[in-house]
Amino acid sequence: MVYRKSGVRFEPDQHEFTRIVEAYATGVFRDSFSTSAELQTKVVKGLRELDSKPSPLEFRRLTQKPPLIWIADDDRAQSFGSSQDSLLELHVLPMDHPGYSAREMDQFIESLVSRVRGTEYIESGQALNLLRSQDHATVSIENGQHRVWDKPQTGRIREVRLYKTGQISVRSTLPRDQMGSILDPEALPKQLAEMLRFAGALGIIEQGHILVAAGVPSDGLISVDTFDPHRSRSRAQPLNFGRSVGMYRTEPDESVSLAALGDGAHEVGSDLSRALFGRLRT
Repeated sequence: MVYRKSGVRFEPDQHEFTRIVEAYATGVFRDSFSTSAELQTKVVKGLRELDSKPSPLEFRRLTQKPPLIWIADDDRAQSFGSSQDSLLELHVLPMDHPGYSAREMDQFIESLVSRVRGTEYIESGQALNLLRSQDHATVSIENGQHRVWDKPQTGRIREVRLYKTGQISVRSTLPRDQMGSILDPEALPKQLAEMLRFAGALGIIEQGHILVAAGVPSDGLISVDTFDPHRSRSRAQPLNFGRSVGMYRTEPDESVSLAALGDGAHEVGSDLSRALFGRLRT
């Protein structure tokens, strides 16, 4: 039996536990412990060692505006989920990519559902539905959470799109409670990092530099607040109550190495979160 918690895997042995800290791109680090105090010490030491390593990311300045596709701007995109759901968009565009031929796109479409399932970010009981369009394919992910109106809900990945241009787009619900969706400065970087790792785990973009961008709609009941998974708020102040100003989105001016979808996901997710909150302030 394997227990997972916060990226750390515990495998029971006959006489001791083995701690395994996993990184999809770089492999596995192992250590053992016999008491909870020893485990805590080694986990802290291991995380400090990871933090002290140099950044795996490499950045390059963009020379022209990238051809990003924003789902919220796509007139053909239908509203997704209930009216209470506000979806966080993350886009990954490979640089200097010629796009996919019809044959290549067909091959990716045939494997897209199994790729999504194989990321292990989706619960086994969640249904996946494949939709084809002229310029992209979409896998929508059924919400595995049973919604109770007064219970807080964590953010969940709900959709992934693959465009003929090579762009991968991931949409996720934001954390929410009975007062609406929440942009939490603490939770958002982690959610964006998870979405980046999910995009990398699809195994579609495998080399070169990429461009990443994120955005949230301005309409709907979204507020900047702290998400508490155990208690709903009693009041909230929506960002743009009663009006829409389009979409808050990051404006990328750099490309980044593929490590952004693996080891560097936390760093890039933090950068995207800061840039998005900067857009909110302006």
